[in-house]
Amino acid sequence: MKIFCIGRNYVAHIEELKNAIPDAPVVFMKPPTALLTDNKPFYHPDFSKDIHYECELVFRICKQGRSIEEKFAHKYYDAVTVGIDFTARDLQDEQKKKGLPWEIAKAFDHSAVIGPWQYIGETEKNLNRTFRLDVNSKTVQEGDSRFMMFQPDQIIAYISQFFTLQTGDILFTGTPKGVGSIAVGDRLQAWLEEHPLLDFHIK
Repeated sequence: MKIFCIGRNYVAHIEELKNAIPDAPVVFMKPPTALLTDNKPFYHPDFSKDIHYECELVFRICKQGRSIEEKFAHKYYDAVTVGIDFTARDLQDEQKKKGLPWEIAKAFDHSAVIGPWQYIGETEKNLNRTFRLDVNSKTVQEGDSRFMMFQPDQIIAYISQFFTLQTGDILFTGTPKGVGSIAVGDRLQAWLEEHPLLDFHIK
């Protein structure tokens, strides 16, 4: 199982972090050990003083394929949920300044939190989806898939040029504006439309 992640997919978030707007999906990956499910608590790691939440739409790959044409990409995913891409922002900034890879800031243990999967029927594949994240009962992020620079079908077509997609792979699609730091004791809750899918604590 592979965890694919897309960076810089919402213009407002790109501007928030003062990054350049990409002309193709920005792809990075996390290992299976990054996965955190079942609303288990997230334990704040000692190696960072600035872990950020990034709430995202997440899709589940349902069949194997490579070099997939965009018009067929909808056949390769069957479920959606909300997730949190935890980022050690201080480590990421350090690595970027040095021109070094930043896996240590993105791919560490339990940095990919996901809620329970919601099945998507064929007629629902390209519907607009809204989602939101609350921290300590205050809404900090609100997302709408209409504002993605690259939609799931485009992303799948793009990444399948380089990687074989396999059943069970996971696709994080990028975060909207509003990212921020977490602290021990915080409660994070996330919704897909009106469905509460995440509710866990930082320890």
